[in-house]
Amino acid sequence: MNNYEVVVIAHPDLEEAAFDALIEKVQGWITDADGSIEKIDRWGRKRMAYRIRKQREGLYVLLKAQMPSSLIAELERNLQLQESVMRYMVTIIE
Repeated sequence: MNNYEVVVIAHPDLEEAAFDALIEKVQGWITDADGSIEKIDRWGRKRMAYRIRKQREGLYVLLKAQMPSSLIAELERNLQLQESVMRYMVTIIE
């Protein structure tokens, strides 16, 4: 099990309840694959450096997790299929 940081930028027009549901969904994908969430840090609405999908702002969340490296490809695939996710990044922590 490796330590990872998962940063997700969601569409700024997303309702608070829908944003919470998205975070729970990502958390569920990780825990269902025998991973664990160490910390969830909600950054909230932030201005981006450049436009993504014609938006200047996004809803940011950082998840610090322990998960097997075999889960990364499936997690990224699931994040790509979510319409409300504009960008994401999964990085390994030493």
